[in-house]
Amino acid sequence: MDEAEFDRFADEYYQQHAASIRLSGEAPEFFHRYKVEDVAAALKAAGTTPRRILDFGAGVGNSLGPMKETFPAAEIVLLDPSAKSLDVARTRHPGKARFQHFDGSEIPFEDGAFDLVFAACVFHHIPGLLHVPLLKEIRRVMGQGASLFVFEHNPLNPLTRKAVRDCPFDENAVLLSAGDLKARLRDAGLPDCSVAYRIFFPRFLGALRALEPMLRGIPLGAQYYVHAIKRDS
Repeated sequence: MDEAEFDRFADEYYQQHAASIRLSGEAPEFFHRYKVEDVAAALKAAGTTPRRILDFGAGVGNSLGPMKETFPAAEIVLLDPSAKSLDVARTRHPGKARFQHFDGSEIPFEDGAFDLVFAACVFHHIPGLLHVPLLKEIRRVMGQGASLFVFEHNPLNPLTRKAVRDCPFDENAVLLSAGDLKARLRDAGLPDCSVAYRIFFPRFLGALRALEPMLRGIPLGAQYYVHAIKRDS
């Protein structure tokens, strides 16, 4: 994970993100919130409530507001290799989380420290050779029964590919298919995982979003997530 790359974009992240997704008809907040809501729904169905949450690759803290609203009793740690991004996050959300810089390879927490790890559109910025080592590090800091949610852009969706091409901070991004991500999770020791595809309709077709729960197995949504559970120690 390249600290200097994201230091360059920390101050302008919101504007660049908003411009790249304009065809969706939504503001960036819509995308930050739906991810946290999906995580909450999946955990509620499983009957679990997280106590310690790691936001891996948290950047400027875009998910922290919805996450704090959804899990008010949880301790939340924002982890990122970009010190400048974390400074922006700390200014935006003073006192609401722990803001932790790391070297991009070793997560500075003890084994089993977290019962939820959240990674929102992070891995397409990381060189593929580093995926399995980083996922092994994530697995190490997950407690037994803990969940990992990895959200990514779907390379099978043409509008997603256009949004990525148009976004300055995605200039070095390499999109990752759900199948490849599941394979890397298996290689990292997290074989118990499932995929859900999301965001099939732009805002002007918002009335059709009620159909999305029936479409989550169809690999055409703009984004997807993989939910992995650590079953052993």
